[in-house]
Amino acid sequence: MAAVVAFCAAAAPLRAQQPEQVTGACAKPDSIAFQGNSRITEAALRGDAGIEPHAAVDYRDVQRATRQLFATGQFSRISIDCSVTGGRATLIFTVAERPLLTDVQVTGVEQLSPNAVKDRVDLLIGRPIDPAQITHSVSRIDSLYAAAGYTLARVTVDTVSNGTSNVVVFHVNEGRRLAISGISVQGNKAVSDKTVVSSMSTRPEGFLWWHKGEFDQDAYAADLAQHIPDLYASRGYIDARVTHDTMVVNNAKGKAAIDIGVDEGKQYHIGSFDVDGARHFTTADIARFYPFSDQSKGLTETVKGIFHGGGDNSVFDAGAWDAATAHLLEAYHNEGYIYARINPIADRHLVGPDSVPTVDLRWEIDEGQPAIIDRIEIVGNDVTDESCIRDQLLILPGSVFSQDKIIQSMQNISNLGFFETPLPNPETRPANEKGDIDLVLHVKEKHTGQIGFGASVGQGTGLGGFIQFNQPNLFGECKNVGVEWQFGQYVNDFTLTYSDPRIRQSQVSGQVTAYHQASRFVIRDIGQSITTGGQVRFGFPVRGSRLTRLFLDYGGEQVKYGSQGLVGSINCASCFRSTAGVTIDHEARAGIPFPFAGTHENFEADFNGGPLGGTATFSRYNASMESYATLAQLGGNKPGATPIMITLGLKARAGAVFGDPGPFFVSQAFSLGGVQYGIPLRGYPEFSITPQGFIADATEFQATRNSFGNAFYTNTVELGARVNSQLNFDAFYDAGNLWVRPRDFDPTRLFRGAGVGVSLVTPLGPLGVDLGYGFDQVDVLGHPAPKWQVHFKFGQMGY
Repeated sequence: MAAVVAFCAAAAPLRAQQPEQVTGACAKPDSIAFQGNSRITEAALRGDAGIEPHAAVDYRDVQRATRQLFATGQFSRISIDCSVTGGRATLIFTVAERPLLTDVQVTGVEQLSPNAVKDRVDLLIGRPIDPAQITHSVSRIDSLYAAAGYTLARVTVDTVSNGTSNVVVFHVNEGRRLAISGISVQGNKAVSDKTVVSSMSTRPEGFLWWHKGEFDQDAYAADLAQHIPDLYASRGYIDARVTHDTMVVNNAKGKAAIDIGVDEGKQYHIGSFDVDGARHFTTADIARFYPFSDQSKGLTETVKGIFHGGGDNSVFDAGAWDAATAHLLEAYHNEGYIYARINPIADRHLVGPDSVPTVDLRWEIDEGQPAIIDRIEIVGNDVTDESCIRDQLLILPGSVFSQDKIIQSMQNISNLGFFETPLPNPETRPANEKGDIDLVLHVKEKHTGQIGFGASVGQGTGLGGFIQFNQPNLFGECKNVGVEWQFGQYVNDFTLTYSDPRIRQSQVSGQVTAYHQASRFVIRDIGQSITTGGQVRFGFPVRGSRLTRLFLDYGGEQVKYGSQGLVGSINCASCFRSTAGVTIDHEARAGIPFPFAGTHENFEADFNGGPLGGTATFSRYNASMESYATLAQLGGNKPGATPIMITLGLKARAGAVFGDPGPFFVSQAFSLGGVQYGIPLRGYPEFSITPQGFIADATEFQATRNSFGNAFYTNTVELGARVNSQLNFDAFYDAGNLWVRPRDFDPTRLFRGAGVGVSLVTPLGPLGVDLGYGFDQVDVLGHPAPKWQVHFKFGQMGY
């Protein structure tokens, strides 16, 4: 090595004076040798070094050769020496090869996805282990944890070698997630710190366990770039901006304090409003979309105003302006103007001697031409006949494009239950030069046949089970066949059903049902009955409404009563009931079984006995109305995610019996209270509400004929949280009453109940629990005694 140093020292003056003869033992080495290599061939090393025997060599050549060998990434150490033996000089490169990587492992990952962490490792199997790449991979893992709020995470690396394998192991100590201890806001005067922080996804930790204050880098970035500016823009401060943000981290405690600076700017008020370019809609029509007038507010905005205050209608709200623009554009789309463009203009200027900041608002509209649907294609229906799907469409070829009707059509297709949901958005493509379009609907079949079994329990029917088979898409033609058998301690029911939505490809539907039911209701000692019968029903479309159908049906059943309980007092060895009925049904709900939008109206009239024959002559009427609306959505912004929907539901039911139902009163007259038998009213026990009033000790006595009435009315208001199609939470308010005769109906005299509940759809059947508070319960002396009542259902015994 001393000879190499001497050689380099002799060659150093050549930097300024070249060319000059290089002297020294290895100035012209007779040979080049390599030591320490086992995996890399000598020929490859000679090629990478680039030094030939007998060639003049200076220090630059030696440095260049060293750099080129290191650049291969194969070596961790290279030393150079000059050996002179027998008058021959040899330049010797001694190398230390890096081990080859055979595997990468990551340990300690619990809070994040192990695959996501391992993907951050930038090492190649079969390549030499590079410490620089290991350091880079550690940095990438750290950044992944920091973005998820785990800024205290630490990564250490070990290399495990056993001669044949070299495994690099990344040990992750995740630590606790960084918690935000507090958020302070500087520069704000018009909006309080609390209001600014409440608009953010990033929140400080609190006393309650769900207020963890966990830090998420992406959510925090959205707070600074979007949420805080949007808050100010909704209050007229459209120039507001975040000037700075600082985070002080206490690594020992795993907490951080955030300081945010804002420049609020001026508050803008509303000036003039104008519309340019509108031809299809009148000025009055468009004015209804303008958000800064009282007449433009709908029910949802009015409700929000009640809870959040009326506010100053003269202050500009950028969010409301953008939302109104979107609603107006949607209205154009619903009218077929899918190429319409709306440019919302907000001209800022100062008005009056006080220089009040003002915005003049204007919609510049380019309507274009309406789009006509030329063709509708359905793709993916390998089993289901295309006619079944087209029956659900509210829009046809040749009609004007309507976004609203397309959405309703997709909901109808989804409600069939034959395809995987959510359905993909329909595809539109140009059909011709006129601007017409083709509509392509994509569906994906799923298995529709179902064989199920499970358990059921009811307060009035005891413990039991069920076995069922159901095929709602028989032969791919939307025909339904179902067989169900319920059995148990007090029940033995068998039902067979077949239905065809299009008899012989017509618009007429048909259904045939046969049943044999043997049930014993121990609740209030109703007793045992055996019913055998059937029904035939035909459905017809109603002109002018694709969602409304008229049904005509006829049914007959024979009933035998046991000798025990309430039915034991019925003197009828073998009663027969012959019924003809008519039903009008309008179904426009979305999201069944837990609807989040739409309405459902139903009216039924059944005529028993008389010219039809049978044991009793009477008529029975039932009417119901349901309406649902989505008040808000939580989450669901990522593709494939399902939002939690906050829904409002309004329901009303009424019924009346004219004539004497005779021995059929237990099934054809009305009882009220509970959820297991008759008409449900939560907050009250079964049969506790009678035409004579509330029975304080109803749980201790047998039901009587006087427990039933010939008229009832109930209404319900529900505020629900629809997690998905299987789980729903709700808060409810029920009210209702029961009367002896329809003419006794008095809507001012209703029994009230309120409470909370949860419903779950399971493979074994529906499961529901409600906790209701009966406001109008009384004790045996008639004194007010409101209290809580638990209502429970499981399996096929629903309410």
